[in-house]
Formats: sequence, C-alpha cells, structure tokens
Amino acid sequence: MSSPPSQDNIPAIQAINVKRVYQARGGRSIGGTKAGKTVTALDGVSLSVARGEIFGLLGRNGAGKTTLIKIFTTLLAPSGGQALIDGMDVTREVVKVRQRIAMVSGGEQSGYGILTVREQLWMFAQFYGVPSKVAHARIDELLAAVGMSEQANQKVYALSTGMRQRMNLCRALVSDPEVLFLDEPTVGLDVEASRAVRDYVRLWMSQDLRRTVLLTTHYMFEADELCNHVAVINHGQLVAEGTTADLKRGLQEHARFQLEMAEWAPAFTDMLRGRDGVVEALTEQHADRTQLRLALLREEFIMPTVASLNDAGARILTLRRIEPTLEEAFVRLVGDEAEAEAEGGH
Repeated sequence: MSSPPSQDNIPAIQAINVKRVYQARGGRSIGGTKAGKTVTALDGVSLSVARGEIFGLLGRNGAGKTTLIKIFTTLLAPSGGQALIDGMDVTREVVKVRQRIAMVSGGEQSGYGILTVREQLWMFAQFYGVPSKVAHARIDELLAAVGMSEQANQKVYALSTGMRQRMNLCRALVSDPEVLFLDEPTVGLDVEASRAVRDYVRLWMSQDLRRTVLLTTHYMFEADELCNHVAVINHGQLVAEGTTADLKRGLQEHARFQLEMAEWAPAFTDMLRGRDGVVEALTEQHADRTQLRLALLREEFIMPTVASLNDAGARILTLRRIEPTLEEAFVRLVGDEAEAEAEGGH
C-alpha cells in the first residue's frame, strides 16, 4: 500500500482549470458588454505555487488577476474548475482555508476610523483568536517593522494613504497566516511607502521558509524585485509562466550589447552591418565618445565583432551586455496596449 503524500509536496496555492463567468444585469454593462451578455473573466486558468515562494501574477488591469485572488480567498466561487489552498478546496472548506490565509489589496479602506492603529490591529487579532499576550507582542513587532511605532495611538482616519497601507499589511499579518495574498499592494503609494511594504514582505518571508505569497501587480519592477516565479495572465488566460529570468531570456530574439567608443568613424558602422551575426548596429554621438548598440544573432558573435572593431582602429572604452527587462517580456506577451501600465511605477 502506498503511503500518503507528504504535506510538503502539496502546493500552497493551486488552480486547476479555474473559470469565472459574469453576466451583465440590471441594464448595466461590464467592461463594455451589454446587459444580459456574459463576460469570461477567467478561462481555464491552471497554476501551482510551492510553499516558500513569492509568486507573481502579472497582467494589465482587467486581465483577471483580482478575480483569481478573490476565488483563492473565498470571496468568489469559480464557475468551473477547482481552487485549492494547502490541498483544501476553497468552496468546500471555507473556514479552514480562511484560517490559513490573509489578503491585502491596494487602496483598500478597511477598518474603523475612530479606532487607533493599535486598537484596529488588536480587533483583527481577536477575530482570529490570537492569544492576548501574543497579539500585543506581535502588534508591537509589526508596527516597528513597518516604521509605525509612533502612529500606534493615532486614529485610523488621520493616517495618510501610505501609512494606512502599512497598517493594512500589519492587519493581514497579525494572525500569522501561512499564505498571504497581495493584490496590487503598492498601487497609488509613494516611493517610501512602496519600499516599506516590499521590504517587510521580504523580511516576513525570511522568518519562516514555509510562508507563501501570491502577488498580483502590473508594476514589472516590483515583480522582478520580489518574485521567484511569475505567470502572465491576459484576457483571463495564462500566456506564460516561469522564473523572471526565464521569461526575459525566452523572449529575447537577439543578444544585445552596448559599447562606449573613444575613436569612431562612420565607415565602422557599414563594416559592422556587413559582418556575419550582426543584426543591427546603431550609434549615438556624444561630445567625447560614441555609444554603439549592437544586436547579434548569438552571444558568441561579440568577440569576433570586438576584434574587428579593434583591427579597424576603433578604441573601445566599455562593453556591457544589455539584459532584457521583464517589462519588455510582458509587453511582447500581452501587446503594445499594456505599455502605459508596464511603465507605471513608484
């Protein structure tokens, strides 16, 4: 008889062919769809997140990220398929799932303005049955970690947007969840507040290697900075999945390099464009140097290309490879219409 699977082998988060269909009603439209017609927000999404990962779900606004998060956090039922937390079905074992998870959404206004920050966090600790002594110590630790110790006795209504979002992160973590869902957690925040949120997420993860985070964002730099693995969702379907390095490498057609030149002549460009392996050679003139950008069929063509430049009398000051960005990979996957969102950030 085979032994039962180890709990460590069960994904922390799993979607199996998850679908979600809405119907526009009451004379109103959803995303431009007329009342009475259906909108497919998720169309057979499958993904698996291992314990200990910060997993990024990337997509433009309306791609289906928040819908999937709401299903995982028991706020929406899937129209089809199955969503699991630690192997538990989110529609059949709601209470057990909710005991293991927490969620922070960007721009949320949760809480009671007349309470102080400490009172607010204490109240949420009681909702989860956290013992009094543990709750007090955890609240102090969380507030100190996000730089809010001085605001502990300040009324919630008087907090800035950035401070409120830091408090929301503390609120989510006061129950010590195993799985944390972050849905656009830094949207609308300034640089300092955004950095504080990201820094504490990393610290929180490092304190227990079994903790898991699912982050939805359309800020590519944020995903690149935080995530181990990412998936890209577009029009309710997953279009790519892997490490951030995989996505960047997999979508780069050519090896790209940038050279700074002290000596340069226009004829060098014509010489380069005639060489095997050189796809593109572009120059930009500066006061005392020339910047050369090369696109090569493969990385190994760089050495003979540099040798040819030296033989022709070009004096090379610096050479560096231009690495592809996650933003470039994202735009190529979901189309040019995503560029404005991909460029957003703080």
